[in-house]
Amino acid sequence: MKEISSVTAASLGGQFHGSLFNMILSAGVMVQFVLLLLLIFSVVSWAIIFMKYRSIKKVKRENDLFLDIYMKSNKLSDIFPESKKYKHSNIAEVFQAGYAELVKITKVIRGATPVKETDESALPTFEMKGIDNIERALNRACRAEATKLESTLSFLATTGSASPFIGLFGTVWGIMDTFRSIGTRGSATLAVVAPGISEALIATAAGLAAAIPAVIFYNYYLNKVKDMSGEMDNFASEVLNIIERYYVKK
Repeated sequence: MKEISSVTAASLGGQFHGSLFNMILSAGVMVQFVLLLLLIFSVVSWAIIFMKYRSIKKVKRENDLFLDIYMKSNKLSDIFPESKKYKHSNIAEVFQAGYAELVKITKVIRGATPVKETDESALPTFEMKGIDNIERALNRACRAEATKLESTLSFLATTGSASPFIGLFGTVWGIMDTFRSIGTRGSATLAVVAPGISEALIATAAGLAAAIPAVIFYNYYLNKVKDMSGEMDNFASEVLNIIERYYVKK
């Protein structure tokens, strides 16, 4: 009787192979396709996780270096050339956008007379309405830098929300195949059902394995981006106050 059950189980998907790799190889085509898709999602997600870690670390380091120069300097014109050295600093990019708009406004006021971007002493004062243009430039720069920080995070969100359902689809499909085979052969012993169902459940496990790290790091990096965006907004407000204090006619 045991030999008959063993033969039947082998014809419906084989015996328990012990090795997870062998179970994957013996799974159905659809389940294997789902596992391959989840593997791609997982690999890309981990690549984004490590890449984003290095990127945020580099941005934070250059932000600290630029802010150190900014706090030690008394003139915006001295900070501007230094800011160009920090290509990865989003705060430096915001400063450059605001200072460039300040120079542009003064060029309009002076007419055709050229004004060097680094010659702060040559910058004339202007009316209060000119501050609106600088504010818009700073806000545009903040939004652009925040968008850069958030890039690729959407894939982590997609992986975290879709992977469990993709894995569940593979499991359901595998169980359907198992029960269809049971109906065809008319045998429903545990030895027959267990191998096919266990192979199908691998898809659910794979979906969770891909989704859990993606969700964890998505929330982690999203909070980091929010903090850095808040720092950019605060810095933009400080630069705007300085410009309004020294360059706007009262």
